Amino acid sequence: MLEFEEYKGKLNAAKPTLEVLRGALKLEAAQKEIEELEAASEREGFWNDVANSQRVQKRLKTLKAKVEGYQKLCAAWDDMYTLCDMALEEGDDSMLEELQSEFQEFTEKAEAMRLSTLLSGEYDANNAILTFHAGAGGTEAQDWASMLYRMYNMWAERHGYKVKVMDYLDGDEAGLKSATIMIEGENAYGFLKSEHGVHRLVRVSPFDAAGRRHTSFAAVEVMPEIAADDTEIELKDDDIEMQVYRSSGAGGQKVNKTSSAVRLIHKPTGIVVSSQVERSHFQNLENCKNMLRARLAEIKEREHLEKISDIKGVQMKIEWGSQIRSYVFMPYQLVKDLRTEYETGNIFAVMDGDLDGFINAFLSMKAAN
Repeated sequence: MLEFEEYKGKLNAAKPTLEVLRGALKLEAAQKEIEELEAASEREGFWNDVANSQRVQKRLKTLKAKVEGYQKLCAAWDDMYTLCDMALEEGDDSMLEELQSEFQEFTEKAEAMRLSTLLSGEYDANNAILTFHAGAGGTEAQDWASMLYRMYNMWAERHGYKVKVMDYLDGDEAGLKSATIMIEGENAYGFLKSEHGVHRLVRVSPFDAAGRRHTSFAAVEVMPEIAADDTEIELKDDDIEMQVYRSSGAGGQKVNKTSSAVRLIHKPTGIVVSSQVERSHFQNLENCKNMLRARLAEIKEREHLEKISDIKGVQMKIEWGSQIRSYVFMPYQLVKDLRTEYETGNIFAVMDGDLDGFINAFLSMKAAN
């Protein structure tokens, strides 16, 4: 029964952490804001302003989720402590496996909640828009880009986020040349902004008949979704050139083979975005505007610029020396982040979306600086 005494010690040690977390989450202020927003939503005429009512309801949902998440964490602590006492009183060690599982889940949720308190950036709470670009290298690089596309889709699924495909261009023989998705959920951008950069793959290529080892590169751009009415990121008609073209068939059955695809060019910066996955020209245009606002916002934040007019178009170099992370399948298995030095040998778990270790290491590094 020594294990249960040890877990009681771990739980006692975790108790002060819960109190610190309560303060970091600013739960008292959150509860007060919930009451104010609920009172506002009950006032006459509140629902007449659709845009404002939607913003209020979204904010309410976010605040309630934060409060309820912390309450569930505290309830889990109480349940585990009670479980330890019961096991010790009854001399029953059959509950040890259940306790071990619950404690691991408790620890992971507490750490995730702690990291969420580090997300204080202007756009951290927003949805995330991810764009994938294959580097030089033809089929090999395009296959690598599709592997990354799958990896982030699986990460989103693990966290209960929704994924919307905004653009997709198939590779020549396999994989993809480029693709854009939106990952919808609280703090999606805050967590995923660490993934912005060039990702390097080393493996024996399945496309090389001689079985030689290849190095491939693909870029992942991570941008926050920006609301159309955000006055900080305003798109002026005079600054945009629109081109309409026929969808090329990329994305399989997702596209319509009519001239519904849209490409937008932002003249001041040279930024180009496109969308062809929707059947409607207007839907593809809306996708493009969302992507353009997101890209401008990401550059503004990353470069610490005061206004959008300060932005200059910068093309990410998808090549050796510019990578943020290396994925090695052969001659050994290793994924290593070159900024934080965080690494793991379980490469297949990473490719299945287990990225939290890398994300947590990046957020902790930023918080310490």
